[in-house]
Amino acid sequence: MASGIHSIFGRSSHDRKPKDSRDEKAGSVVAIPHPIPEDALGVASNIKYHAEFSPHFSPVKFEPEQAFYATAESVRDMLVQKWNETYAHFHKMNPKQTYYLSMEYLQGRALTNAIGNLDLTDAYAAALNKLGYDLENIVEQERDAALGNGGLGRLASCFLDSLATLNLPAWGYGLRYKYGLFMQRITKNGQEEYAEDWLEKFSPWEVARHDVIYPIRFFGEVQSLPNGSRKWIGGEVLQALAHDIAIPGYKTKNTINLRIWDAQASSQDFDLYAFNEGQHDKASYSQFKAAQICAVLYPGDASEEGKLLRLKQQYFLCSASLQDIIIRFKERQPTHSPLDWKQFSNKVAVQMNDTHPTMAIPELMRLLMDEEGLGWDEAWTITTGTVAYTNHTVLPEALEKWPQAVIAKLLPRHMEIITEIDKQFQEFVYSKHPDLERKLVDLRPLDHSNPQKPVVRMAHLCVISSHTVNGVAELHSEILRKELFADFFSIWPSKFQNKTNGITPRRWLYFCNPELSAIITKWLKTDKWVTNLDLLAGLHQFSDDSQLQSEWAAAKTVNKVRLADYIYKVTGVRVDPHTLFDTQIKRIHEYKRQLLNIFGVIYRYKKLKEMSPEEKKNVVPRTVMIGGKAFATYVQAKRIVKLVTDVGAVVNCDPDIGNLLKVVFIPNYNVTVAELAIPGSELSQHISTAGMEASGTSNMKFALNGCLIIGTLDGANVEIREEIKGENFFLFGAQAEDVPKLRKMREEGKFVPDPRFQEVKDLVKSGTFGTSDYTPLLDSLEGNSGYGRGDYFLVGHDFPSYLEAQGKVDEAYKQKSRWIKMSILSTAGCGKFSSDRTISQYANDIWHIQKCAVP
Repeated sequence: MASGIHSIFGRSSHDRKPKDSRDEKAGSVVAIPHPIPEDALGVASNIKYHAEFSPHFSPVKFEPEQAFYATAESVRDMLVQKWNETYAHFHKMNPKQTYYLSMEYLQGRALTNAIGNLDLTDAYAAALNKLGYDLENIVEQERDAALGNGGLGRLASCFLDSLATLNLPAWGYGLRYKYGLFMQRITKNGQEEYAEDWLEKFSPWEVARHDVIYPIRFFGEVQSLPNGSRKWIGGEVLQALAHDIAIPGYKTKNTINLRIWDAQASSQDFDLYAFNEGQHDKASYSQFKAAQICAVLYPGDASEEGKLLRLKQQYFLCSASLQDIIIRFKERQPTHSPLDWKQFSNKVAVQMNDTHPTMAIPELMRLLMDEEGLGWDEAWTITTGTVAYTNHTVLPEALEKWPQAVIAKLLPRHMEIITEIDKQFQEFVYSKHPDLERKLVDLRPLDHSNPQKPVVRMAHLCVISSHTVNGVAELHSEILRKELFADFFSIWPSKFQNKTNGITPRRWLYFCNPELSAIITKWLKTDKWVTNLDLLAGLHQFSDDSQLQSEWAAAKTVNKVRLADYIYKVTGVRVDPHTLFDTQIKRIHEYKRQLLNIFGVIYRYKKLKEMSPEEKKNVVPRTVMIGGKAFATYVQAKRIVKLVTDVGAVVNCDPDIGNLLKVVFIPNYNVTVAELAIPGSELSQHISTAGMEASGTSNMKFALNGCLIIGTLDGANVEIREEIKGENFFLFGAQAEDVPKLRKMREEGKFVPDPRFQEVKDLVKSGTFGTSDYTPLLDSLEGNSGYGRGDYFLVGHDFPSYLEAQGKVDEAYKQKSRWIKMSILSTAGCGKFSSDRTISQYANDIWHIQKCAVP
């Protein structure tokens, strides 16, 4: 054995102490590279090899953190080989391939998912045991990759998992954010934001591709060339460097790629003369500007500098990705044949995940015309045959509108191309749809309604330029067709589709809830449900079986205890696992109505305070958990976070209440937290104002794990309720078609608030929950109209029916057998909500790609 091994796994002869069991176990394993190990001993040897010969830490250390990195690198060995085989197979077969462009990928921890998909969980557990560790403890060392924030990024990650599992030819493209959105801490002042530290050391999952680097230009000017073509020159040129993260399919050889781009400046951009003259900032200006691009997800854009940085990020992703895609298209063409650009859209499908990658449209046009020499018509035909657009929101503030001046300054050639698209769209309407001429001002990509601040409507540019536009739930897609894009739908009815979102059942049930998964497999007598979620319907026939109900309840209890331990660890609040665990975890936003939730809690607290000891005996004890991040600049959302924590500080310390009610804000919500909270919850709240949530996917995750939903008929709630049946869903609130009428009534002064709603507001105003000034938050619920007033999100209107639905929850929970049966039926009805189904529909209906399995 090499002498260095002793220094890592044993102790030096100078200060040798009695070896503990970990040292003894590790010492029996020889460090040998086994990239494709055949058994647990081979895995252990490969882990030990990486600890010794892929050193990132001092050689005397093999603590849990070091063990994690060595373990991850041993897994990466297998992933890289499978990735190489998949890449080679795609290159050989040259199928049409999908490229998914997204500003976010919320991956979560990779170790559990990777070894699970590789079917090596048991082997790695045994291997780590040979080295003196438990797999569970090693998994805990991994930090979530800070590449996303919420549902948009989590959906993208689910899609990659399904694409790999279904053996479909596809890649994802994103950005390598160093500091993420932010790390959330809850203090006496409410939410505070700090930089994420996931790259503080390094990520063992990514591979830097130093040979894959592209120039990205900003600013500059456009020149006319003698042949009439246009050329973008000058300005600032940075470099996009590729980092690859392998995405393995479940029990398949296919391993696809998530390529994330990092920005850097070349050494030639460092001004050595300025540095030596003491002008250090000037000398490293290019390096500083490059570091900004991938520093933070969604930087604040209130200032012009913030807008420029946000647009830089979006263009950086699009340009680097499209240059890469074009290179791959060329590489896969027959060697001695002339390049046939007509084949591009037959070999390439680009999916824009929301409007953030909209600049892919003018960038692809620019590359085809200015770099490849194609004419406008041919480039337009290729672009519109290649690009498709997924809309994720109907919220006006989320439908991006970029100032034309900002685009013209940063991307002058692209502003020219967008202007030409706008011009040709107008000519198209004049000639083909004259009935829409009077509406052109509202349909054009270029919006001049405010002459002082003309903008580009990015969603309109996407709709005009894409061959397909899809919504992400039936209700959402209907709103797109009938309201948001109604006139576009009248022009291109076949362009619009629905693709209801889905979630991967691997991460969101099989891996995160092993206790429940084992029960499902036992009763269905197969584990094929992991890749065919429709098989869960087989649980219906057993929903009344007392033995299944007993096992089901026991699994839930295990998860509740695990969640309670975590809550105590991160908040210091002890919660009773025997209480009803009621959870709302999602981005903090007024339309998601965490305010309605906490108002309901305040009313519950008020009624408990009024009860006699005898009355309290009939109360269902409840632990209410709320979690999620409020954007740093979203002041009203941060007030909601503060109110939740203030209410919790009072309720949790009230001796009159005890365990009858606890209120907890779970800090720094991310995928890892969700993997604890979702299996451990019994009731989840999806209570957005009807018509405002595009889909939601956390509702699917909760329902799949047997957690019952209280919610409105919004987003995918509509379809979940249809699948699991109305009697297993606690419904309340206005419906989407009624919302405009209710707002109109409010403007006309016809709304009469429920007295209980006023009681809650008065209690908040009274100072019962501390001295924080909640006037601006309460003012949003007052008045009949005006910015930030008039209860736009209908909290007051829906409050009475919300309380009624919560009363039904309490009554159902008292009947344990009924509640467990409802939970079983919730899981049994979730077959539709697999991302495998969603991706199959994208592949067949939008991308027109075929399976390409590695033999």
